[in-house]
Amino acid sequence: MTNTAIFWPMIIQAALTFAVYVIMSRRRIQGVRQGTAKAADYKVPTVEPEYSATAVRNLSNQFELPVLFFVVCLSLQMTAGVNYVALLLAWVFVLSRLVHAYVHMGSNKLRLRRPVFIVGFLCCLLLWVWLAVHLLIGSL
Repeated sequence: MTNTAIFWPMIIQAALTFAVYVIMSRRRIQGVRQGTAKAADYKVPTVEPEYSATAVRNLSNQFELPVLFFVVCLSLQMTAGVNYVALLLAWVFVLSRLVHAYVHMGSNKLRLRRPVFIVGFLCCLLLWVWLAVHLLIGSL
């Protein structure tokens, strides 16, 4: 295993963010074409059709918890703290984000979305704990 293996979950997470941008744009264009929204509605969106609003909200989600994920992954890579535990946590985080986005922009059922979010949250938190332990052990 190389220290750069941590970049692959980060690449997938970034790809998810780009995909959500595309989905949001397509849904907004579809709304205008179907007449359920006007292009001007998106100038300062205060009211947005639900089908595009879920994509907009999910896009916002991609710049919340994943920011902490990117920072901890880069920190682990820079301090040579990448190992199998860190990689497992990173991959589970990314898988949880993929499922979360699928549910959020699909059925949007909170009973499904919330537990998946919590899994990702815990993985990110544990990555930060792992970094702290790695730094403490390295400084002894």
